[in-house]
Amino acid sequence: MSDIILSVRGITKLFPGVTALDDVSFDIVRGHIHAVVGENGAGKSTLIKILSGVYAQTSGTFLFNGKEVVVNRPLDAQRLGISVVHQELKLVDSLSVMENIFLGRPRCNKAGLVDWKQMRIQARELLNRLKVTLDPEQPVSTLSVAQKQIVEICKALSYDSEVIIMDEPSATLTEKELDILFGILHTLRQEGITIIYISHRLEEIFRFTDMVSVFRDGKHIKTLPTGEVKMNELIHMMVGRELGQEFPEPVEKLGEYALEARNINRGNLLKDISLSLREGEILGIAGLVGSGRTELARAIFGADKGVTGEVYIKGVKAGINKVSDAIRVRIALVPEDRKRDGLVLGMPVSHNISLANMGSVTKNRMLNPKKEFELAWKYIDLLRIITPDESRQTLNLSGGNQQKVVLAKWLNSDASVLIVDEPTRGIDVGAKAEIYRILRELAGQGKAIMMISSEMPELIGICNRIVVMHDGRITGELQRSEFSQERIMELAIS
Repeated sequence: MSDIILSVRGITKLFPGVTALDDVSFDIVRGHIHAVVGENGAGKSTLIKILSGVYAQTSGTFLFNGKEVVVNRPLDAQRLGISVVHQELKLVDSLSVMENIFLGRPRCNKAGLVDWKQMRIQARELLNRLKVTLDPEQPVSTLSVAQKQIVEICKALSYDSEVIIMDEPSATLTEKELDILFGILHTLRQEGITIIYISHRLEEIFRFTDMVSVFRDGKHIKTLPTGEVKMNELIHMMVGRELGQEFPEPVEKLGEYALEARNINRGNLLKDISLSLREGEILGIAGLVGSGRTELARAIFGADKGVTGEVYIKGVKAGINKVSDAIRVRIALVPEDRKRDGLVLGMPVSHNISLANMGSVTKNRMLNPKKEFELAWKYIDLLRIITPDESRQTLNLSGGNQQKVVLAKWLNSDASVLIVDEPTRGIDVGAKAEIYRILRELAGQGKAIMMISSEMPELIGICNRIVVMHDGRITGELQRSEFSQERIMELAIS
């Protein structure tokens, strides 16, 4: 049997006005963990959709186990032995683990009735293969994100998959959950199963993948062993340009206190939180998942009920009871889930930018299309948003450019305090550098920025101070001279 399980040969995919993939050719070795990297819009997602039967290629072919194959629909891919574990998991929360594993394909007895005993046995066998302990009858709604991924992997194995494509599997995982995921991938590799691994987190690529394929602007740039390339070389291949300094230098001379939160409480989620934020400052909020970081942001922004405590803006009590109160005192929140909470994806870029301040594009409550056009292009140019035009549906932009649209929306509201929750989650290395540049420039203009992030190098690189949270409390505050990943972690688990 050949060492090559999958060969892509001259794959091109054209959409109206866009070449998503341009004559792509490369091979994937059986039993390897093969990374595919590139900026948003590089063609990674399109390739996945072609391999899994969601899209048909415009031209080109691919070979599976040495034979040319045609995949016109997802069922064809499944029958070949190609499965996808999507970033947004495709599970039914109200069903059990085993029901999700065999969703649409229940194990039945000779009478045509569901054989629950056999289904339970087979589900347990799949879980045992991954060396994890999950109850096949446990409702999926009670599982963590990492456990739900395990269910998705078991579902793929139930199809006797030889190739499993994993799309950003680590985006929402804690370090402990990452270790569990990597252990599972190692087990699969030992069984000879091939993993195609898509991730923006380059540290992971170097940590455990065997090969890496780099894509840029729809083209395959190079495939090589991961151990033969350095981080800066990989980044250069991905972006095709020098990024310069990754983290701009912070503003040293800070202004007045822009925001003070005093004794913020919300049930067991927030416990007597007090902090301050100055003009020109980027204050980092660190902590593990469940520490209360996002709850704090939402409390200050008036997004949740049951919050007690006081918020002061430039020394004046703000009286924030709802979101409109926060907007009134010029506080903005760029939420953790930009697609669900930050954007209306089916609306054009121009509409999303004007949403938080409709007064800027209306007259007598009537929309002024010329004003909205001019406003949209002001921020498209200012933030370097990559879009063919202002009328493009926001859904069709890359993750990094969607994040810039959210920032544009709140900049148009003339916010003086900007709370950004996981601002670089799920975006590529080039877009990250752009977001860092934008945040630093905003701080330089006197904006006060509170930045929540799970990536400690990001907080260390861009923040003036870091506040660390654990179990709804602040457990420590670090000045820039005190920053270290070890110290942040000590406070995060204390």
